[in-house]
Amino acid sequence: MKKYNVAVVGATGAVGEEIIRVLERRNFPVKELRLLASTRSIGKKLLFNNQPIAVQELKDEAFDGIDYAIFSAGAKRTREFASAAIRAGAIVIDNSSAFRLDPEVPLVIPEINPGDLKNHKGIIANPNCTAAILGTVLWPLHCEAKITRIIVSTYQSASGAGAQAMEELKQQVGQFVRNEAVTKSVFPHQIAFNVFSHNTKIEDNGYNEEENKVVKEIRKMFHEPHLPITATCVRVPVLRAHSESVVIETEKKLTPERARQILSHAPGVLVVDDRDKNHFPMPLAATGELDVLVGRIREDLSNPHGLALFISGDQLLKGAAWNAVQIVECLIHK
Repeated sequence: MKKYNVAVVGATGAVGEEIIRVLERRNFPVKELRLLASTRSIGKKLLFNNQPIAVQELKDEAFDGIDYAIFSAGAKRTREFASAAIRAGAIVIDNSSAFRLDPEVPLVIPEINPGDLKNHKGIIANPNCTAAILGTVLWPLHCEAKITRIIVSTYQSASGAGAQAMEELKQQVGQFVRNEAVTKSVFPHQIAFNVFSHNTKIEDNGYNEEENKVVKEIRKMFHEPHLPITATCVRVPVLRAHSESVVIETEKKLTPERARQILSHAPGVLVVDDRDKNHFPMPLAATGELDVLVGRIREDLSNPHGLALFISGDQLLKGAAWNAVQIVECLIHK
């Protein structure tokens, strides 16, 4: 089996470390794994297949000989270094928002639009975590009944803001239970025992950046540029895995039974829908899972062509690391 040289940019971050674990989990044919990060992480060692690998400095020359470079270091770093990786002959899979809406850059979820990979020009964008989790579940329903409207409210975990945000939640919980003053630095509001509107800028249309990303990215991946979508994105005091309450309207009536049947055979989806035991998707159950969990599948009582669902998916996996590795797997098996 052919093996490949893979670089992980942002290797010491929450997503970067998950990429390393997913490569192990998938027994990916790695010849050399090159871990890249900022200067403050140089020399730090991370385990891959029980072997310590030292982190190297992220610079243009670091991509020499690399086949695939998976970026997870933010849009600024992608814009700064992606061109160097491409010049070195690597294909870039980027987890940031830098190129997601660029019409020249494919935005891909392998369960939805793998055909778009053939149009890449050296860089492929990984979708926003919320859009990835949502799209994976809705795509098979769209193929069956054509979705004409999506209403989604999200319950987004601290992991979406990175490792420091997860630590802040833990720290605040400890401060709260010890009756100490709760301190904050990552989030604008207390995250422990609280919920608040997603911590991104409110844009001119009244929606925050996260909500607008969901709308635009689902439209791009579904190849439905005018699909009506409205989103409300909220942070909740959950360490890991995002959840989403979704209502869809469809052109063709879709019964809960038929939707459950479709989703039970859909790639990347796991139906968790036990009404008798009141057991449905939860972030705790979704944590560590490559599949997206879906349940609470029921008719929308306000619309004869509506269906309601509840979704939980691991933001660090299907929402980031796993989807990126899946893209590479698609490229090597094309």
